[in-house]
Amino acid sequence: MHQKKVLIMGGAGFIGTVLSPYLHDAGYDVTVADACWFGNYLPSHIKLIQTDLFDLKKEDLVPYDSIIFLAGLSNDPMAEFSPKSNFILNTALPSYIGFLAREAGVKKMIFASSCSVYGYTLNKTYTEEDPAICNYPYGVSKLQGERSLLALAEENFRVVCIRQGTVCGYSPRMRLDLAMNTMFKNAIQNHKITLSNHRIWRPILGLNDLCEGYKQAIEFDQEGGHIFNLSSFNTTVGELATSVIGFVKEKMNIDVAIEDQNVQDYRNYKVSTEKAKNLLHYNAKQNDLDIISELYNNLSSFSDFTDERFFNIQVFKKLVHDNPLLS
Repeated sequence: MHQKKVLIMGGAGFIGTVLSPYLHDAGYDVTVADACWFGNYLPSHIKLIQTDLFDLKKEDLVPYDSIIFLAGLSNDPMAEFSPKSNFILNTALPSYIGFLAREAGVKKMIFASSCSVYGYTLNKTYTEEDPAICNYPYGVSKLQGERSLLALAEENFRVVCIRQGTVCGYSPRMRLDLAMNTMFKNAIQNHKITLSNHRIWRPILGLNDLCEGYKQAIEFDQEGGHIFNLSSFNTTVGELATSVIGFVKEKMNIDVAIEDQNVQDYRNYKVSTEKAKNLLHYNAKQNDLDIISELYNNLSSFSDFTDERFFNIQVFKKLVHDNPLLS
């Protein structure tokens, strides 16, 4: 039986450091290609090519059955700090890699998009058929990345765009600038969680559920191009904060307050995962307490909340300072 070869671009990041060993353990031959902006926390048995992804050539991609593209800028603060880099790395780079991959005979490309492409929505659960209208750099770049790759899809080159919810949980390449992760940190560090608006909706995606979704996407066998929402559950940020506060009180005996600033947020959306359930056989299993428990159980590995490596924007600002081409 042929062991599928998977190349994970950006696979040394927060998601990839969990996804790469997950897929390896599931029987795939995994290689990571990454510039390693945030270091390398991958297990030693995962093959790593440290490179600027723009330097890859068609022949470098020939050995692989599937490419997973996790690279690029990963959140709004980075995109707003450098809109130029945002569009180069989130739109132009996946387009270029997709073109090379198709020329190289790669069978499938899976693109990490974002549910933030839905922008600000009212009280409706969005499906992949609903309009994606966003007005800020990160969401626009992800939407354009999707469209450029879907335009390349054909019978022998399949494209799967995964619109991820807000990813949360523990990774050896840890981040504390993600919704639940930030709330957990602030509850312990400041005994207070500050919300922009408690009524704002978000789809939350646990890392375990994400990994299973990507595994199913590798095995998905329909021709052409496809978009899937991926989340574990929809919730308001106020409900999330309440869960974190209850957990921290029970486990650590810390009393935590909520400060709600009641400002208008430009992102508000909840999504349906029915398409992923029906076509990818995706079955979300994680809830809010699962994710918070995961953070709590690994707290000793990221307990220095002042460490800038846990905050993507701080690392990125230094990279831009040292390399003006990124600005």
